[in-house]
Amino acid sequence: MRATTIHAPFDMRVADVPDPVVRNPGDAVVRVLRSCICGSDLWAYRGESARQPGQRIGHEFLGIVEEAGAEVTGVGRGDLVVAPFMWSDGVCDYCREGLTTSCEHGGFWGSVGSDGGQGEAVRVPFADATLVALPAEAASDDRLLAALLTLSDVMGTGHHAALGAGARAGVAVAVVGDGAVGLCGVLAAKRLGADRIIALGRHEARTDIARRFGATDVVAERGDAAVDAVRELTRGQGAHAVVEAVGTEQSMRTAVGITRDGGAIGFVGVPHGSGTGLDLSVMFDRNIALRGGVAPVRTYIPELLPDVLDGTIDPSPVFDLTVGLEGVPDGYKAMDERTALKVMVAN
Repeated sequence: MRATTIHAPFDMRVADVPDPVVRNPGDAVVRVLRSCICGSDLWAYRGESARQPGQRIGHEFLGIVEEAGAEVTGVGRGDLVVAPFMWSDGVCDYCREGLTTSCEHGGFWGSVGSDGGQGEAVRVPFADATLVALPAEAASDDRLLAALLTLSDVMGTGHHAALGAGARAGVAVAVVGDGAVGLCGVLAAKRLGADRIIALGRHEARTDIARRFGATDVVAERGDAAVDAVRELTRGQGAHAVVEAVGTEQSMRTAVGITRDGGAIGFVGVPHGSGTGLDLSVMFDRNIALRGGVAPVRTYIPELLPDVLDGTIDPSPVFDLTVGLEGVPDGYKAMDERTALKVMVAN
């Protein structure tokens, strides 16, 4: 089959690789219909996170089950399914607690020895615990497929951040980051009942989506100017709930600066850079809570799926460029150069 491989910084190739096969009785093989490029994939693309030459990449996909092992009972051949960005066994202590990303037998698509989502097919371990079945008719609806694809990562990750921040009715929410996760954080905060949502971003096409998703205010400033602007919008106090969806030292400093005393930050931006941006004495003095991390999206899919299917939420606008599998290297270039927000790969 064909699959995306990474060989060096800025060197993405679509290459011939072995077809996936069922190795264990709990495995399934999924033929990929839709996958996408994540902002976190760009750190490997830019050489800021290590990869072996020829390693697979991509962790967001949905598709059709082509083969299932003898012990797989929850899905079968021909079923349309979505996969969270990590597989999990569903039975370990962490999985039973809902923290599927810490599964004792789990793993990440595109890790050494595993298939990546940006390919024609994927072997899925622990298929019953990992995959979530979707309505068959969704396969013929391009917009709905795009919305469902976000459940593999960005919508669930935005939801995780909004929950960690305590987004709810009656509180002000601020979202640091105008990438796909930040925008989904806006949508998640709106879904959780927030009636005041401040989106921090300076790219008009993205802030337009933020407004469409429920943002009531947009702050284009950065750094100290952004802190001043958010505080001006909140009677000098800051936001009760802050989503941090970037992962840099500066973005975390901004998040702390715009959080109201007694508020909370939900952080899901993959950390990168020279420092954390956290001053524990400031957080201590102002009673600021910090929650978040790797989002257990498998736990959230059953909750979010009905709202996507009935149109209560539609995260599909985060995709602004679609390429075929052979066009994936161009998709990386577009996202790296910020001419695309999030690239979908249509097989």
